[in-house]
Amino acid sequence: MTDLTADVLVAGGGPAGAWAAIKAAEAGADVVLADKGYLGTSGATASAGTGVWYVEPDPEAREAAMVSREGLGGYLADRGWMARVLDQTYANMNELAEISRYPFPVDENGRQIRRGLQGPEYMRRMRVRVRRSGVRVLDHSPVTELLADEAGAVAGAAGYRLRDDRPFQVRSGAVVLATGGCAFLSKALGCDVNTGDGALFAAEAGAELSGMEFSNAYAIAPAFTSVTKTAFYSFATFYHADGTVLEGAGSQRGRSVIARTLLSEPVLCRIDRATPDQQRAMRLAQANFFLPFDRQGIDPFTDLFPVTLLAEGTVRGTGGIRITGADCSTSVAGLYAAGDAATRELVCGGFTGGGSHNAAWAMSSGTWAGQGAARHAAGLGGRAGTRTVHALGEAGVRPSGGASGGHAGYVAAVQGEVLPYEKNLLRHGDRIAPALDVLDRTWRELRGTLREEGGGIVRARSAAAMTAHARWMYRAALARTETRGMHKRQDLPGQDPAQHHRLVTGGLDEVWTRPESAAVAS
Repeated sequence: MTDLTADVLVAGGGPAGAWAAIKAAEAGADVVLADKGYLGTSGATASAGTGVWYVEPDPEAREAAMVSREGLGGYLADRGWMARVLDQTYANMNELAEISRYPFPVDENGRQIRRGLQGPEYMRRMRVRVRRSGVRVLDHSPVTELLADEAGAVAGAAGYRLRDDRPFQVRSGAVVLATGGCAFLSKALGCDVNTGDGALFAAEAGAELSGMEFSNAYAIAPAFTSVTKTAFYSFATFYHADGTVLEGAGSQRGRSVIARTLLSEPVLCRIDRATPDQQRAMRLAQANFFLPFDRQGIDPFTDLFPVTLLAEGTVRGTGGIRITGADCSTSVAGLYAAGDAATRELVCGGFTGGGSHNAAWAMSSGTWAGQGAARHAAGLGGRAGTRTVHALGEAGVRPSGGASGGHAGYVAAVQGEVLPYEKNLLRHGDRIAPALDVLDRTWRELRGTLREEGGGIVRARSAAAMTAHARWMYRAALARTETRGMHKRQDLPGQDPAQHHRLVTGGLDEVWTRPESAAVAS
């Protein structure tokens, strides 16, 4: 076993993890970052471009930016947190320009336009900066469970080094979970590493989740590719298979219309409302969006092409590990969460799309979590690597009964309940309840027997995490007996003023929900 000690361990190598590692190191901490893939290339951001919620520090512009999405999110966002994210994002984007020398495009006056990032270039430069900060990087080394000390505080993590085919352990003063959301292996671009592992680790340590009912995001993609860049579809018209316009279909409002139609016939699309100038700008902004079209000889501005919807769960949803402090701490000592692994309700409420707010949250929460984790580790006075620790993992690593393999069967069972549009996107209590019953049985079986050897432990734990994620999601969806944000109940289409609160979810063998009783200090 590779046995390391550090002040701060960061689990995950997307933008949130990279920012957390950099900021913890800048605060004087000795940092290890363990990534499921290769830091700089794995995850949803590294595979695509992203807009960023970057707003100049003008009071009127900031006010307009906050107001613009409050209604879509069901008025569950927090103005104090939104303002903090806008401030921190502005600072971090400026750092990218000044420290990382990111090549932002310029306007006609030669002024840089800092409202978007090309994922591959962004993350390449973040890897360089992480390494220059002195962070020890463990590539292809997914974390599989947390470690805790005798008082229950998180004291590191264990995992598996896939390239070396051996386990590793890092004893640390604090841990930042930046492992991403959960897309249930739906094949959405860049999301196969996003199986909700961090949420499972947090729950095993005793942390709660929040906003799990807002975990039913589906992204539009051409039927022949996994590219889920949705922004350009705001310029599109959608059609029935016979070529007539599909009324009510749209990218921001109207995906449920697309989903209902896809249940019985193909849906066609054409990005026919973009001007020639906008078309040229699109190609410059998101070159990889057009690559699948170009390879097939399709002009998406003039030709009809079939589309589908791919589940992105909490990658584009807002549910995740509940934040309890301004430094992105959780209710468990020594444990911090950032990026898509954490709830984004504080800044987005019950709705968000790709990039924009999510990208801003990743760099902001990563910054705060890294700094908070470094402070916590420093407060231990050098005891980080000397504490007696024990492992917290259960389902998929320490079954309650006789051990057996078979993670693929459990993954398929979960996907059968969460990927179909009629169960998850077009929600109805009569469909959610039986789906949850199946998921509860799946969890009991998995909890009792699933365990795999060597690198198989990674797949087993991911299967457990997806199962847990689906159960939290549907339990919260049944508890929110209204329509709010992206959580739309066909049987309860109205918004209930009495439910203008966030829902906290937790538990593993027994899942529970309750209204959040107090606001999180910003």
